[in-house]
Amino acid sequence: MQTVTSQAFNQNPTAVKRTASIEPVRITERGKVSHVLISIAEYESITGQSKNIVDLLAMPQDIEDLDFKKLDASSIKPVEFN
Repeated sequence: MQTVTSQAFNQNPTAVKRTASIEPVRITERGKVSHVLISIAEYESITGQSKNIVDLLAMPQDIEDLDFKKLDASSIKPVEFN
């Protein structure tokens, strides 16, 4: 695992991100590790997450198999409260 200072990260974040795509990178501030940069693939494998909220809320791919009823305003009835 490589280690870089926060100053080196700020000077060339692209190089650090490129390294993080291969292996985790420790980022230090005042000699102490403050952050670890990892690739999204590594993060997803660690957390077991591979989908974002958009993917989770998306309609299923086999949507044509579902039978949707047409809804028109005449079929909507107001709720009566007692």
